Amino acid sequence: MTAYVLVGTTPADPARRAELLALARRVGAELAFIQLGSPGLGTVLTRLADDGAARVVLVGVGGATGPGVSWLRRVAAHWWATYGAGAPELLTAPAYLADEAAWDDLVARARPVTGAGPGLRSAAWEDVPRHRHQVLVCRGPRCTAAGAEETAAALVVELARHDLGDDDVLLTQTGCQFPCNRAPVVTVHPDDVWYGGVDRAAAGAVVAEHLVAGDPVERLRLRRVAAGTTADRAR
Repeated sequence: MTAYVLVGTTPADPARRAELLALARRVGAELAFIQLGSPGLGTVLTRLADDGAARVVLVGVGGATGPGVSWLRRVAAHWWATYGAGAPELLTAPAYLADEAAWDDLVARARPVTGAGPGLRSAAWEDVPRHRHQVLVCRGPRCTAAGAEETAAALVVELARHDLGDDDVLLTQTGCQFPCNRAPVVTVHPDDVWYGGVDRAAAGAVVAEHLVAGDPVERLRLRRVAAGTTADRAR
């Protein structure tokens, strides 16, 4: 039998669970996520394989703050190689689903990821990143509701505008960082600087003033008190 899986690929997708689950049901697919959501893709694939699926077709949904289609293929290929004997034939659609009407076409054009080594390993997965700053964008429930997806997208745009790549600034989306009442929360490390209420405009200031010029944006900054001390961590 052939099984179909709709795969959420971005950190925003778990917050759209009800919407994506309804879509999956309409097209006759399972729902899975590759980050920050459950069930994970590996869990769903293992269950389908254990239930006797001979062929599984994956169709992803994505966005500006998520990985490209090649990442879904790598994750799928890794699961297939790890499962071993008895793994079903595994295919991925050549593009992410942007319109429900495109489902049948994407399924028809799905390409196999099984039986070949390419795609299983990526040079990007071998080395520790060389970035000088890591920016963590909170994608907890409160921050997501307050617009953290737009914040992350704005940071991507602003970093590109200043020609800052992953070796300069590594942008990472996380689960809840607290303090939820200051959402959306963004932190910059190793500077240990915390920002609250980071909307699109504030994202531009964080990039231009802090990550480029080296000066934390004091008007957005949240003071952090280290455990066991009475002094905040502001420098």
